[in-house]
Amino acid sequence: MSFKLQIIGCYASTPRSLTNPTAQVLELNRELFLIDCGEGTQKEMRIAKVNFKRLSHVFISHLHGDHFYGLPGLVTTMGAMGRTAPLTIYGPKGIKEVLTTILKSSSSWTNYPLHFTELDQTHSELIYESSSVRVHTLPLKHRVYANGFLFERKESSDFLKTYAYCSDTAFNESLVPLISNAEVLYHESTFLETERHLCEKTGHCTALQAGQIAKVSKIKTLILGHYSTRYKSLELFREEAAKSFDYERIELAEDQKLFEFN
Repeated sequence: MSFKLQIIGCYASTPRSLTNPTAQVLELNRELFLIDCGEGTQKEMRIAKVNFKRLSHVFISHLHGDHFYGLPGLVTTMGAMGRTAPLTIYGPKGIKEVLTTILKSSSSWTNYPLHFTELDQTHSELIYESSSVRVHTLPLKHRVYANGFLFERKESSDFLKTYAYCSDTAFNESLVPLISNAEVLYHESTFLETERHLCEKTGHCTALQAGQIAKVSKIKTLILGHYSTRYKSLELFREEAAKSFDYERIELAEDQKLFEFN
């Protein structure tokens, strides 16, 4: 059974005229998940023709604005559209307070149920499970508490590591046993090696380091993203990652790009 990954935004830091901060829509075993929700996400979701009504679970990696500032607007819009189905939001401790304060202060409280699962553990934990999909956290190394997410789909009686999402993080070898043999890995590649000196203070990776993680983890397909906008060509990221991982198995995330995997 195939799965689809719609890139809504894949650039680091602030929105620009032609680039958007992080957000993705994953369709897996007929379930639809939103992963991160930077500014402008709902507008870009409309362009991508994402069905808002099918969305029932939102996963926020960390509380930096380029990963969740779009969430209050999206939640409010879904209420204005007449949503009645519950929405569950997974994110770091504090996400509930931030979102509910905005909604209450703007008299925009929803008419549909909002559920929160707040995260504070530094080890991988199971946070969602249905009859055909389960999701574990992937502890990341960033300037603030952050998690990636591992999505597994059930085939026959087994759960298979299907999609590992890792953004934002410094080089983190402790991820390897958690994501090993995953079908697809999305890994941040904010910098090229010429700016590697910025990684430690910002909590980010280079494309080469992303390729190293993919190689050791025996990933089938690596998707690079979360690019700094200082660079003129995305192909530079693929070329660097290919120094440690197979070029033919490296994909470049781009805003509005749709990936389909078997």
